[in-house]
Amino acid sequence: MLLSSSESRCKESFSFKLHKTGNKHCTEERMISHNMTWISYPSKNLAFTSPEEIEALIASQNIISRLMHCYIALFVPTGLIAGICILIIFIKNYLQFKVIENLDLLLLHFTISNIIMIFFSFTVIPRPDYLKATHFTCKILSFFFNLSYFTSQYLLILMLLIILLERFPPRTALRKATQSPILCVGFVLIYAFCLSLTETVLLGTDNYHLETDCQLDPLFAWPEYEIIKFTFGFGIPSFLQIACFTVLFAKEAPAEAPALQQHIRTYLAVVPISVTIFICHLFYSIMLLFRTTFKLQKSIGTPKNELMMNIAEIVLFCESCASLIFVLCFHKPCKDGMLKVIRNCKKENTTNSHLEIPVTSTNHESGSQ
Repeated sequence: MLLSSSESRCKESFSFKLHKTGNKHCTEERMISHNMTWISYPSKNLAFTSPEEIEALIASQNIISRLMHCYIALFVPTGLIAGICILIIFIKNYLQFKVIENLDLLLLHFTISNIIMIFFSFTVIPRPDYLKATHFTCKILSFFFNLSYFTSQYLLILMLLIILLERFPPRTALRKATQSPILCVGFVLIYAFCLSLTETVLLGTDNYHLETDCQLDPLFAWPEYEIIKFTFGFGIPSFLQIACFTVLFAKEAPAEAPALQQHIRTYLAVVPISVTIFICHLFYSIMLLFRTTFKLQKSIGTPKNELMMNIAEIVLFCESCASLIFVLCFHKPCKDGMLKVIRNCKKENTTNSHLEIPVTSTNHESGSQ
């Protein structure tokens, strides 16, 4: 009995030590996987061994520099002008009619989030170099960027849901929820805030005072950062978008519902926005996952990989500009407001030209006398 009890104590002690050693080993592995001090951009790596690698680096930097200049020169002014026009039209309509439709309210917040995204896109101006900032400043920029990113994604889902429920009248509880768009927007903002805060935590807490090359999705982020962003920033929203469109086109509507073509024409702006967001975010999300793969393999990749990530970032910002243009051109209140302004300008021009003709003719007649 004494021998067996001592043996059992030895076994318990050994299992405890083994468990403790295993936990320590797992903790060390986790610390190693979350240690991002080794990572750097391929363009910052000076250990090039062949002229071909140097030529590839120069070529990739030329490409990203030209794309950045095209984006800043063409997309940014167009997107900002479109966004400002949308805001003016919505505010003017609200002051005039003292009411705003549910879809208009969602589009108003969607416009604001995309304008913020365009302002954040100014961080690509130093390309092919990167914005210099401390880790702490870079994390703050990333937080507000992700807040706008997630907000615009889930506001689009709300718009699709409203379009769907207009064609297929919902039950009482869901009807009450959709009739309160301010509540829905508040829920989206809280949800986006929580996701952005989670992403900021996954950037780590080390080296917060040191200067780094800053992207809005920082390179030094833990691998979980990209995985969560792909899941909640692309995977789930894209699944919901596809589900909404599938129900809209495949399900038979009630007899009193308008025809499908007329229904889509009423909410035409949402269709190109959905397609553009899906394509651009798909490309961007795939590049993020590729970057995660390199992190897990303890590799910094090649200049070509860095080029593709930079292109994906600019494509993402181009999507924000394009979405605002689609809202201005295809959403009926915005389109009518723009046409009204154009008509007024034409009337003023024709009136001024008619006023000038009698004056010149009078002077001519008096001269002839």
